[in-house]
Amino acid sequence: MSDRDFGDLMWADACALIERAERLHRQFFSPSASGGEHASWQPPVDIFENEGEILVIAVLPGVAREDLEVYIDMNELVVCGLRRMPRIGRGTTIRRLEVPYGRFERRIALSGALFRLQSWELANGCLSLSLSKQP
Repeated sequence: MSDRDFGDLMWADACALIERAERLHRQFFSPSASGGEHASWQPPVDIFENEGEILVIAVLPGVAREDLEVYIDMNELVVCGLRRMPRIGRGTTIRRLEVPYGRFERRIALSGALFRLQSWELANGCLSLSLSKQP
């Protein structure tokens, strides 16, 4: 195989990976046209657990506290709300829209123990939740 053929193969593989990433992005971050009640995206989360508590950090830049709801439903932690589109002037063309907007919901299954929402804080675009394990 010549160097040119190898370079063409690498380029084709890179293009295929980019297309796959964009397809996945469209699948998970589809803007809600209707503005209805159904969630159109899920925020990414980090979860840390020790003997007595679980710490969950959800990435929610641009979400206002009044547009956010957090609760425990049976054995699931539920984080849901709304990220509003910024106000843009009439006649403005959107050139790229990568940040998901609209309703969101993230449900996180909790392990067999009972949990209580101890505290939560929304700061710097991140929601930090502390859940304590009940005896």
